[in-house]
Amino acid sequence: MKNTTFSDLFAHLRERRPLVHHITNYVTVNDCANITISVGAAPVMADAPEEVCEMVTFAGALVLNIGTLNKGQIESKLLAGGMANDRWIPVILDPVGAGATRFRTECAQRLLDELKITILKGNAGEIGTLAGAEASVRGVDSHGVTGDLEKIARHFAQRAGMTVVVSGLTDIVTDGKRILLIENGHPMMGSISGTGCMAASVTGAFASVTDDPVIASAAALAAFGIAGEKAAAGARGPYSFKTALFDEMAALKPEDLASGARIIIR
Repeated sequence: MKNTTFSDLFAHLRERRPLVHHITNYVTVNDCANITISVGAAPVMADAPEEVCEMVTFAGALVLNIGTLNKGQIESKLLAGGMANDRWIPVILDPVGAGATRFRTECAQRLLDELKITILKGNAGEIGTLAGAEASVRGVDSHGVTGDLEKIARHFAQRAGMTVVVSGLTDIVTDGKRILLIENGHPMMGSISGTGCMAASVTGAFASVTDDPVIASAAALAAFGIAGEKAAAGARGPYSFKTALFDEMAALKPEDLASGARIIIR
């Protein structure tokens, strides 16, 4: 598989400018909206149960994030996710903090049980917890997982019939058959809150324009990682890095993905 597979998808995304419906958390909602615009899509952040079913019918993808979870959001996520499933609209779930509390873990598991999740994107602790492995999560941060992470992700994806994305120094993307490792990114991406949430938004944008969630996830993480690398080159600290991250994502071109994506295919 050549990098042009990913860069062509990026060009298609920029041409289409799909709508990405988010039911996300209030800590990073503005960042998620702006990174969606920067990558070339259009965000909508609607979470009222009275309108989510109608809103999602206009979208190319639905991104669900449990970062600031409450009972009302659960209802909205289930309603919107059910409508998305009925319309064959891809659903991306970011199970932020799954494993940290019983409430979060049970909510993430309920969403997995009651909805057809297209892409599950989380850190090692979150994915390990939901996969049934021995994992540790403190707050919303991963503190490791016991076992071979690639194997855990692959078996989980195969068993659940979805694409699993594990974020880390090297991101893992698998549907249970294919495994892609994405090596783009920079340590400064961990110096600000919200990069994981933003990565889910970028993934939703790419998933809006292809029926292959593995390719969409790998392209999204590579593009976001390259933007992070470029932003870090001139950053003086976390805040200037964050500003530059949006600028570099907006300025990124398909040819940057073609030349700069570091993706290993197992």
